[in-house]
Amino acid sequence: MSIRKAVVSGSFYPDKKEEILKYINHFNSVKTNDETFENIKAIIVPHAGYIYSGFTANLAYKLLNKEDIKRVIVIGPSHRAYLKGASVALYDEYETPLGNLKIDKEFSQNLIDKYDFLEFNEECEFEHSTETQAPFIKHYFENIQLVEIVYGEIDYEDLSKVIDEVLEDELNFVVISTDLSHFYTLEEANKKDNICLNAINKKDLEMFNYCEACGKTGVKAIINWAIKNNYETKVLNYCTSADVTKDKNRVVGYTSALIGK
Repeated sequence: MSIRKAVVSGSFYPDKKEEILKYINHFNSVKTNDETFENIKAIIVPHAGYIYSGFTANLAYKLLNKEDIKRVIVIGPSHRAYLKGASVALYDEYETPLGNLKIDKEFSQNLIDKYDFLEFNEECEFEHSTETQAPFIKHYFENIQLVEIVYGEIDYEDLSKVIDEVLEDELNFVVISTDLSHFYTLEEANKKDNICLNAINKKDLEMFNYCEACGKTGVKAIINWAIKNNYETKVLNYCTSADVTKDKNRVVGYTSALIGK
């Protein structure tokens, strides 16, 4: 059996189940405004260390209606491997400290067969943008099947075609992974990130041209899908690394959002 190993456990998030649950229980103990959609088709979530962005990511995961979901498609940018197009994981399982997730290999292979810009690239096995979502997915969904798509140089419209196909099935759900601007002063980060937040809220694809986010292509792809299918967006939270580090000189921004109606 082939297993996609958890390579950033112990750094981006704890490598022990109890420690991850402690984080999630703490996040859920904080009173939040849980205004949501009845039918959520996708979420946008950050992928930094849980100490920085876990609370923001968890806000989106905890609002989902898990009973309606059979398969989660997690889509994130490649940070380590250069690739044209995107890689769809063809392992049997995806390791997490909370227990392994089963990968839907047949579904994944069908996507590769259908789209010439998709392949399976083993170099993506070190990607944290998708892996940081796996413990949340395991915790909140337990027995769903996972499909992992890591993209490199790809047009958002191509990625949007894959999302179109995936979301034709009512039982599928999409997770888009992105952080926002990187390493500006807090003031600059707030300005730049505000453009992204407005672009998401207003479903304005043009505005994304002025937005800095490592997963911008994935975000544009899901917003494009939302526009075409008449779904709404709702930004849940925005925070920065400075909230934790107190360093206002080199800041990374994070947000989470819902796509639904």
